[in-house]
Amino acid sequence: MSTDVLKRNNVTIHGKGSTPMLFAHGFGCAQQMWRYIWPAFEEDYKIVLFDYVGSGRSDLSAYNSERYANLNGYAEDVLDICRALDLRDVIFVGHSVSSMVGVIASIKEPDRFRELIMIGPSPRYINDEAYLGGFERQDIDELLTTMEKNYIGWANFLAPAIMKNDERPELGQELIDSFCSTDPVIARQFAEVTFLSDNRRDLTHVKHPSLIMQCSEDLVAPYEVGYYLRDQLTTSTLVLMNATGHCPHMSAPDETIHLIRQYLQSNHQPA
Repeated sequence: MSTDVLKRNNVTIHGKGSTPMLFAHGFGCAQQMWRYIWPAFEEDYKIVLFDYVGSGRSDLSAYNSERYANLNGYAEDVLDICRALDLRDVIFVGHSVSSMVGVIASIKEPDRFRELIMIGPSPRYINDEAYLGGFERQDIDELLTTMEKNYIGWANFLAPAIMKNDERPELGQELIDSFCSTDPVIARQFAEVTFLSDNRRDLTHVKHPSLIMQCSEDLVAPYEVGYYLRDQLTTSTLVLMNATGHCPHMSAPDETIHLIRQYLQSNHQPA
């Protein structure tokens, strides 16, 4: 089973340390998006990278639309990897929707995790009464409809808007290419699961220390979301980044590394 999981999720392991850092990519991405970040931690940590089923170089034949009909299926991917490698005291680093995947996984099996590091997280993307998520339901419905009708056009429009940093078009192009390399049917379901999810009630069950990394000018997760998370997660630290857009691990790796390292060093030294 363990070998099957590692192959299924294209798990790769680096690093010289014993404390695991598990990096979880966001929607439409894959583990190579972390290539600017993880080498900074390989001296002190055990680095674990993977692709969700349906993403990157995972085993597409393992994709099951029922399993991945909500974020629990993706949390099970994370927990399957933790079980296969017998990981404990995991420092979970999640980008975007993976932040909530980490929340779910940490609630299900809290003994496996030590800390959650969330980059551009959001527990709900749709506005709701006093809650500002950044989108109206109609916005999301239109986005999903466009994905169905013209996936390539959707990717070419949305990816640069998510990335920002227009003066560096190669960043937006990489995200376009990543979106376009994903099976459109799987991407459509993952997008629906992501943008219609509501994990606000889960937040009160999180017991692990958490770092919330909030970007500037983030189309996907506005400032209000970062402050909401800080208030709901009782053991959290919120940092406001200079980085713009939704993917600072690609557009501002030095700042991203610095903030993660600063947070980890303030809490503990690696084993």
